[in-house]
Amino acid sequence: MEEKTTHKVLKLGGSLLEIGRNLVRYLLMRELDVVIIPGGGPFANAVRQYSKSLSNDASHWMAVLAMEQYAFYLADGTGCRLIDDVIDMPPGVSVLLPFKMVYENDPLPHSWDVTSDAIAAWIAGKLETDLVVAKDVDGIYINNELVRLIRASELSFETCIDTTLPEVLSQHKLKCIIINGTYFKRVSDALCGKDVIGTRVIV
Repeated sequence: MEEKTTHKVLKLGGSLLEIGRNLVRYLLMRELDVVIIPGGGPFANAVRQYSKSLSNDASHWMAVLAMEQYAFYLADGTGCRLIDDVIDMPPGVSVLLPFKMVYENDPLPHSWDVTSDAIAAWIAGKLETDLVVAKDVDGIYINNELVRLIRASELSFETCIDTTLPEVLSQHKLKCIIINGTYFKRVSDALCGKDVIGTRVIV
């Protein structure tokens, strides 16, 4: 049985690529214990561009490798560590290279319904900790209104998260908050469990 970690899990969306490294530096300055799960961003979009000529299996693994490209981008010049597993994580901020863990466990369907969102939730489930998802929007909207609280089972419509994330949250009985990662203090406050603007997803 893996020991429960004190690290928080932050999914850092590819839409935040332009400010991502500054956010990593900010979290390092705050001396938080965080493992960052990188999105796919433009690297995954390149895979999507060619996915019609690829099998679902090839597309899936290439997209997970795209997350690794974003991980190297986020770590470059920031001073944070790159790790390839979440066992015995060092204190501080680390960025996960997820391919090894995901390939060895193969926990999710090979489909574009599965993105780095669901992968981040699966990793949070392994660590038995809740998930913070940082995007370039404040959260989930219904009729142009920000939804502050919603159950995973109610997420049957298209949103800023992938359609598999609610299933993984329900499976592992996790809570999740979706926030706007362009507000750095909002991210650190969410990681510290404080009430912030965003959408809380409960099971």
